[in-house]
Parts: sequence; structure tokens; C-alpha cells
Amino acid sequence: MHKPSRRTLLTASAAALGSGLVASCSGNGAHPQPGARPGAGVLTVSHDFVPPGPKGYVTPSGPEVRAAERRRGSGPVREFELTAAETTVDLDGQRVRTWAYSDHLSGPQVRVTAGDVLSLTLANRLPAETSLHTHGVRMRCDMDGVPDLTQEAIRPGTDFRYRFTVGHPGTYLLHSHSGMQPDRGLYAPLIVDDPKEPLSYDKEWVIVLDDWVDGVGGSTPDKVLAELLHHKGGSMAGMSMGMGPGGAPSGRGGSDHRGPASPHASASAGRKPSGPSRMLHGSHSRMLRSEAGSVAYPHYLVNGRLPTNPSVFRARPGERIRLRIINAGADTAFRVALGGHTMTITHTDGYPVVHEETDALLLGMLERYDVLVTAKDGVFPFVALAEGKDGRALALLRTSDRAAAPRPDVYPDELDGRCMPARRLRPHESVALPHREPDREIRIKFTGNMRQYNWGFDHKPYSVRQRHPIRAGERVRLTLINATDMWHPLHLHGHTFAVLGLDGLGARKDTTIVHPHRKLDLQFDADNPGLWMLHCHNQYHSESGMMTVLGYRT
Repeated sequence: MHKPSRRTLLTASAAALGSGLVASCSGNGAHPQPGARPGAGVLTVSHDFVPPGPKGYVTPSGPEVRAAERRRGSGPVREFELTAAETTVDLDGQRVRTWAYSDHLSGPQVRVTAGDVLSLTLANRLPAETSLHTHGVRMRCDMDGVPDLTQEAIRPGTDFRYRFTVGHPGTYLLHSHSGMQPDRGLYAPLIVDDPKEPLSYDKEWVIVLDDWVDGVGGSTPDKVLAELLHHKGGSMAGMSMGMGPGGAPSGRGGSDHRGPASPHASASAGRKPSGPSRMLHGSHSRMLRSEAGSVAYPHYLVNGRLPTNPSVFRARPGERIRLRIINAGADTAFRVALGGHTMTITHTDGYPVVHEETDALLLGMLERYDVLVTAKDGVFPFVALAEGKDGRALALLRTSDRAAAPRPDVYPDELDGRCMPARRLRPHESVALPHREPDREIRIKFTGNMRQYNWGFDHKPYSVRQRHPIRAGERVRLTLINATDMWHPLHLHGHTFAVLGLDGLGARKDTTIVHPHRKLDLQFDADNPGLWMLHCHNQYHSESGMMTVLGYRT
């Protein structure tokens, strides 16, 4: 057994680079991109961009942000290009229209090495404004991709170059941070290799999970949100992603984003939205301790494929395989297992943990896990059960051509076996957050209900002017109080935190499940100046207002 080379990892990966993705090691000067609209060039960060809000806070491109980026260093520049555009995808014979990156469902993979400078140009060929967020990476604030907070939205027909040092290895995801766009196909895996990789394995399998509704029977995520608001009675006061009709901006400059997030939402109080009903009724999950979600998705995908035509990963019996599992869904937690195999957990949300064996894992939206398995002889189902919902996603591990493939509705016993929760994982000593008394505590209450669909923090919908103040160098204790009947996957931009448990500070993460009527204490070091989103990663909750901002004081 050996540690795979970079070349081996690239060729073994399940998601190869798409034809629309360009990689090189050239410089970073602004220049028009091939295929761009005449006169459209690459926009880099605008250093005079200041979002609306109170004075006395670090701005996204302020001197504190630039100083923090210099401390990260500067390695080789790796250039990529993604094109966000309308496209048609094939779901096992059913052709649907959606928005995706470079015509690739589940995204063309972007891969760099820790210490590299990622220079990624996003070409917007959509009929709406967009943005790009690098989920889980601790980067400079003006590259975080939150429209109207860290940058201006990228207008149709223009390009924007995201450029920052990627300091830590791990499994991450690129996705739009504009309106309901993340529930389309606007996402792609980002893999950051460790130049001193301590794990030994033979092959790697990148697994991207998704719940899918866009283009099926005339449905769109905006229509689904409108249906929820129509039946639940919500007002969309938060307009959390700052997007208006069809993903277009609702306001510029001083807008505090208190208006409907879509034309369907604005009409929801007066008439029923068109299209098939996608409301989820009567769901419950013992593991989530609540309803499973709001949306009954028609499809669940692994690497863009349905269970009736699953993707297949090939290996030899006895080979050690690293699985990088990413939940790119918008409203669905997935319980995953590989039939006939035990998984060894090595990382969660990109950071190493003390190895633990498990049969199954539960992933909230945008959580990631890395696991190791030793392949057996045969063909084995990797099943992602839509937790508390009626459906699943499926892929196959094949080490023999003699064995018959399992049925699309296969249910491996491992799904009901040991399921190691994230709160029980211990951090590897190399990334453990040292014990320290907090300098500041921020208490945030999750509020809202399924009846009114009025999700928020502390009974307030999101406004770009919100600030929870912190100062550089502080240890911050973030106390989350879920006063709702619903579970929420909570994500913090620009940082990783440790969950405070009975045994002290737990694994380093950036996204964690908060169960209903429970309190969760997190700690993090304020070591990345800027303005940073804290939000629920259920896209329908965040778009209803469940977002806020942590801001560094100058």
C-alpha cells in the first residue's frame, strides 16, 4: 500500500475536470475570457466596496483583511474558469433545463494543493446576477462571495475573478450564494490536497449528494419556495440572499433587503403558485428529532445520476479507497452507508479527526466526511437515504465483473448499524483547538415555525446591516439556542469552530446540525478579519431570513 501521487489522485477521481474548466500556472492579470460577451472583461475585487451598515467595522477589503492574507503566504497560482449558464441535463432519459457550471451536473472538479493561490474566474452567462462562495475554506473576506456584503453581485454577461490563498487541505464545495440558485446545479467540489498527506490509500472516490427538483414537471426552487410561503403564510421579510425576481437583485447600495426574494414569493400571499406540489407532508426523523424538511424532492442524486442509472466506481479487491462525501443538497439530510463495508472516519468538514469506525453517517446540508474503506470482492451499493423522506440516491463500488448489480431500491443493513455523530468525534492533535477561556459570548436563538415559515434569528429576519461584534484575537463562545420544532444545519463563514462537549472541545467543523429545542455551544478563534455570514444551510430557511453577520470591529 502506498500514498497516492497527485497524478494518481487526479486520474482516480470520480469527477474529472470538465471541458469548460481551464487550469494552468500562469499569472493573475485581468484579461477578457474566451467566449465572453464583447466588452466584458474579468472583474477583480473592488477595494472601495463598502456594504451598508454601521461604522467601525472591518470592511471586506480593508487593511486588516489584506494583512491576514499576506500571513497566509503565496504559493503557485492555479487558474480555473467556471461558466455559469443555462443548460439541459439528462436524468436517465428525462431531459430537464437547469443552471449549472460548465454544463456539468455535480460540477467540474476543482483541485489544488494547500498553500496554492486559487485564481478562479466565474463567467456569468445566466439571465440573472450570481456569485460564488467557497464553502468551508478560511479565505480573505472579499473573496467570500456574498452579494451586497462582501462584493457586488456579478451581473449577467460579466466575469469575476476570485483569488485567494488556500491554506488548509480538505474536502470543500463551491456554490452560488445568490437566492435559490444553490438548489439548481450551481455547485462543484473543491479538493485541496495535503502536500504531506499522512493517509495511505490506493484510490479516491469523490461522492457528491444532491436533492433535485429543478426543471422536473415545470418545478423550480423559486416556485417551491413560493408554494411553501403560500401555504405556510410567510412574508419573506428577510430576503436573505439579496436576490429579486428570478434571481435578479432586489436593491442596490443602501438596500436592507426587506422585500420578497422572488416573484413567486411576492405573489404567494395572493395566489397559489403554478406547477406540481412539492410540499413534504407527515415526515419525521428519529435521528433529526423533527420533521425531515419542507420539500418532497422527485429525485436524489449521486454525482448527477439517478439510482436507475448509477455511477460506478471501479477498484480491485483489497484496495484501500478514500471516499470524500459531500452533501450538496438544499433541504435534505442524507444517511449514507456502503453495503458490506465498515467505514473509518478520518476527516469531517476538511479537518482530521481521531479515526473512528462506523457503519453509517448522517450528513446535514453542506457537511462533508472523508472515510477509508478496504474494498471487498463483488459489487456493493453506496446508498444515501434521504433521512425522513421517501427516496434515496445510489452509486456502486465494483471490484468484480462477475457480480450482478443490486436493485435501485437496495437497502444495506449498514444503514441501520452504528452511526457515529459528529459531536462524538475528537479532533486530531494537529488541529485541536487549545483550551482557552472565552473572551466573548454571543447568544443566538433560532426562531420561526413551519406554519408561518418565518425563520430567523432572535425573531429578526436578515438584513445586510446586521452586525454581531467581535474583535481580532478573541476566543468567541457562540451559544446557539434552537427554540424551534425543526432541525437546522448551521454554517459559519470564514472560520472553523469546535463543538463544546462533556470531553471538552470536539472536532473542528464549519457546519453542524442543531437539533430542535436543544442548546449547542461552539468556540472559535477570531483570526480572520472581515464580515462573515452565520446562517442555516437549509436553503429554504435561509431565504426566509435565517441569516446574520458576525463583524470584526476596527
